[in-house]
Amino acid sequence: MNTPMDIASLPAWRKAYSGDGRLLLEDALPSRDPFKLFDFWFREMAARKDELTFEEINAVSVSTVSAEGRPSSRMVLLKSYDDAGFTFYTNYDSRKGTQLAGNPNAAMLFYWPKFHRQVGGVIWWCGGANSGTSLVTISMQVRVEGVVEKVSFEQAEAYWNSRPVASRIGGKASAQSTVIPDRAHLERRKAELEQLVAEEGASAASKPNTWGGLLLRPRYFEFWQGQSDRLHDRICFNTDRPDAGTALPTSFIPPTVPTGTCSDSRPDSGPL
Repeated sequence: MNTPMDIASLPAWRKAYSGDGRLLLEDALPSRDPFKLFDFWFREMAARKDELTFEEINAVSVSTVSAEGRPSSRMVLLKSYDDAGFTFYTNYDSRKGTQLAGNPNAAMLFYWPKFHRQVGGVIWWCGGANSGTSLVTISMQVRVEGVVEKVSFEQAEAYWNSRPVASRIGGKASAQSTVIPDRAHLERRKAELEQLVAEEGASAASKPNTWGGLLLRPRYFEFWQGQSDRLHDRICFNTDRPDAGTALPTSFIPPTVPTGTCSDSRPDSGPL
């Protein structure tokens, strides 16, 4: 296959990340609890979401593995998180749903490619003190690995009923991951449900039994921040140890404090 000229330069495509010395340092974290650290990052992102160059900060890649050991990934929307884990919703009969039923181990990846953080006047979590105020552009990602379980029927139904009626119709019309004859088949099913809702009200678009929520309970966190020359920052947490909750120095690799700064000089350790 002939490669178009604009794609032939693909090997040279790369973005220079922040190189102003503001590092992601263990001793400057706002919390040594990975759940709270994620909340800190996410809330900071949400507070400035109108300024971001991407639209959905709660978009997350979810990776699952088939019975044959073949991985697959797809984007979903995170709908809630707390100390228990991270929740998203799907059709349980979908590819990810059936794979998770057979193997509940999964991984999530949040990637926020360009975030403008205002710094100045105080010591901040990436280290260093600033006497003035400036706007720093950084790239961040969070990896989460753990085991997935279904949320309760009551929780799933409450979320389903909170969705716009059009979204409920779409969710009910689509038998996710199944083969259909053509697009017209899906449109006919949608039209039938729209007519039913028009006649009987929104309650006619009830939650299918095969649709619900999935909660990923984390065992591993990795917080990544881009730096110049690919010397990126990564801090890892392991929450799957029997001494969970013990606050020990990072060199002891305890469970709910950083396992230490991960070397990030490998070519596959962050966006290149």
